[in-house]
Amino acid sequence: MNKNTIIATKDLSKTFSNESVQQHVLKNLNMEIYQGDFTVIMGNSGSGKSTLLYALSGMDRPSLGTVTYYVRENGKGTGLRQLDKAIKKSGGKAEAEGIEISGFSNDSLALFRRMYSGFVFQQNYLNDSMSALDNVMISGLLKNKDRRALAEKAKKLLARVEIGEKDYRKFPTQLSGGQQQRVAVVRGVINEPRVLFADEPTGALNSQNTTNVLDILTELNQEGQSIVMVTHTVKAAERGNRVIYLADGVIADEIDLGPYLGDYKDDANPDREKAAERHKRLKDFLQNQGW
Repeated sequence: MNKNTIIATKDLSKTFSNESVQQHVLKNLNMEIYQGDFTVIMGNSGSGKSTLLYALSGMDRPSLGTVTYYVRENGKGTGLRQLDKAIKKSGGKAEAEGIEISGFSNDSLALFRRMYSGFVFQQNYLNDSMSALDNVMISGLLKNKDRRALAEKAKKLLARVEIGEKDYRKFPTQLSGGQQQRVAVVRGVINEPRVLFADEPTGALNSQNTTNVLDILTELNQEGQSIVMVTHTVKAAERGNRVIYLADGVIADEIDLGPYLGDYKDDANPDREKAAERHKRLKDFLQNQGW
């Protein structure tokens, strides 16, 4: 099956300098992210996982190389005229077949992320002085000024992740860690991003809350949401259909797992045997990479 490319990199490199020492974290990466995929990035500590995620998402700029988004539909895109004006003003360019973001000004990058990207981090970064609902709303208002319609949308999304009226009126400190992260996921998708970027989204959660958040991400992906997630756990990685393994700043290998088939340990799972085979394929792949 042919897949549509949504992000492509060319010779993507990132170097950090500290006095006279240079650390080459990413080295001439050429890769594509496909629409509708749940792409997982793995690797040992220091391999460049999060650095790659930030470069792909526009949260950081590469030292060399390009990152191009293919988010136009028939030459158009949501807010594209506004973005094109910002790009022209900043001296950047928006090509007809794609939007190359590496040379954007800070303002253009911020506008681009607002229109096309969503984010979920290991730390939820919720504002403790605002209710859960308002934390979602403030992100949504960056793109949608219709407060009434936005509030209804936010409430429906929060209800979907089991954050009802009793809880969405609470401050983050009054919620459990799992509830806070579910609010953070809703905040990440409130603007219907073309790509949702998740950096260790379950890293600070216990086992049950990890499963809850992964279930939400899996459901979103099954509905068509493109996701790029960094993780260091097999439990999270097996939710992806594609796993890319980084080693010393380069792509060592990748594996196509196909769609997630449920928990291989669940006796009630009708696809348990296939899920177990899939899990073993992932484990064998990771072990071959020295994980």
